[in-house]
Amino acid sequence: DVMLVLLIMLIITIPIQMHSVKMNLPVDNPPPPSAPPPVVQVNVNADGSLTWNGAPVKVGADLERHMAGVAAQPQQAEIHLLPDRLAAYRDVAAVLAAAQREGATKIGLVGNERYVQ
Repeated sequence: DVMLVLLIMLIITIPIQMHSVKMNLPVDNPPPPSAPPPVVQVNVNADGSLTWNGAPVKVGADLERHMAGVAAQPQQAEIHLLPDRLAAYRDVAAVLAAAQREGATKIGLVGNERYVQ
């Protein structure tokens, strides 16, 4: 009985630990953009060839020049990457790597809903 009373007194006297994280949250929502950003369509074909808005582009310096142009804009264009179902992963990864190297941050894979069965 004495041990039970001591245990209860110990539990009552222990201070409750308060874990809090201080965060500086934004006060207000930012205004929405006045115009939607431009969109660039990059297609990766089954044979590994690329098209940039319908125009053929070579993997390497030509692709990186295009990515650098997008990254240099004050409002970056959205890059919609549309790989063919039979395209090799290395070809798609090469486009993603070129975008990362040149600083293009708005890139996304589109058209994947076609492959859902």
